[in-house]
Amino acid sequence: MNESVTAGVKIEISATAEKQLAALERDAQVRVVNAIRKLSENPRPRGCRKLRDYSDVYRIRVGVFRVLYCLEQLRLLILVLKIGHRRDVYR
Repeated sequence: MNESVTAGVKIEISATAEKQLAALERDAQVRVVNAIRKLSENPRPRGCRKLRDYSDVYRIRVGVFRVLYCLEQLRLLILVLKIGHRRDVYR
């Protein structure tokens, strides 16, 4: 897992999400990585949505892509679970 610590919030990216990120075009990768970094400043940015049937999984939109992440308040951890096109990411 790739890790980053910013402003006291640790961001981890799952192996699945890393592979999905690597498969994106370079400009999409940059946009997604910037959006993930901003999560350390505000874990629930405007437009984020909590996924139904999960207690702690949220999603943010980055163009046509979605970033699904788990927010653990007690450990100040954001775990990026999946990154993908909106038609595929929820499967």
